[in-house]
Amino acid sequence: MPIYLSAPGVICCAGSGLGTLHDAVLEGKPWHKTDYTLKTLIDDAIAQIKDSAELAVGRYGHSRVGVFVGSCDNGTDYSLPAHKEFFGTGSFPADYSFAYQKADFPAVYIQKRLGLSGFAATCATACASSASALIKASQLISAGFCDAAVVGGVDIASAMVMAGFGALEAVSPGLANPFSKNRDGITLGDGAAFFVISKDKLWKSGIQLLGWGESSDAHHITAPEASGAQAAVAIKKALDRAGLKPSDIGYINLHGTGTKLNDLMESRAVTKNFGLDMPPVSSTKPVTGHTLGAAGALELAICYSLITANDGKLPPMRWDGQADEELEMLNFVEKDKIYNRIRICMSNTFGFGGCNVSLIIGEKDDTD
Repeated sequence: MPIYLSAPGVICCAGSGLGTLHDAVLEGKPWHKTDYTLKTLIDDAIAQIKDSAELAVGRYGHSRVGVFVGSCDNGTDYSLPAHKEFFGTGSFPADYSFAYQKADFPAVYIQKRLGLSGFAATCATACASSASALIKASQLISAGFCDAAVVGGVDIASAMVMAGFGALEAVSPGLANPFSKNRDGITLGDGAAFFVISKDKLWKSGIQLLGWGESSDAHHITAPEASGAQAAVAIKKALDRAGLKPSDIGYINLHGTGTKLNDLMESRAVTKNFGLDMPPVSSTKPVTGHTLGAAGALELAICYSLITANDGKLPPMRWDGQADEELEMLNFVEKDKIYNRIRICMSNTFGFGGCNVSLIIGEKDDTD
């Protein structure tokens, strides 16, 4: 069954709206400090797709449109200040609710905002969460549990998240520098990205989820397995499900966090599948920040924008250009170079615990 994607609603450190995000990653414009909350991120992104959601409701009904959200952090941007006030005064703030800390809060909140009553779920596969949510939503549409879904992810670089990654010594003191021999960690960012997906072509673009692949390292609670063997399996599964050859992919948005092990294993996984057929690739995290559970949907939104722009412009690698000899050689996007028209894109997302997801979206002719 084909799965069609609406234009996404997006907000992150690079700005709000797909056009703003598209321009930022093409310019290689670095991220800036933000002051979002979980609710403001969701509200902004959902407002951008409200018309698409209403179109789906008009076709299928409120009970046939699901909500699937990928997220890692259960409301610590609300709970920590609230508990601080409680320990100081004996009372929680009047506007605080324990519901903010429930794992299903983002999905239930979106349901209420859009007046939906169908299947709702939150996926928590660390930094792969929203990519996993897109797969699960597509599977349940194909199985007949719903006909359309609001799907994506949201996460906050809260104090708790910053402390956790700091304890792992995984945070760069500056901008992330993916795939460089000088890379020294991630740059965290807030973000949200949501699509409406449907079993029918409700939107003019006709962009589809062509393929997906999942695998698990089960190697370590935080560190990826260095060979990239299972990440390579996820990429291969996505290509096979889509019925595509490596040479059919026009661009790959890499997970590209800027950590030692992620970049090493991803370079190996991509090279194993693409070899001499490797398309141009880049990581956009130096621009958006690493938005954790929202990263998969946000970076898929970037791919969506590249396909619909139809101008051959791709996000350049924003790094110091100092290659690491331990990494496999990748075909990094060159700044200001015009490439062939991009029709099909792949997006890789990898999370703690060895959760590996690869997604492929693009245009598909009726004759394909």
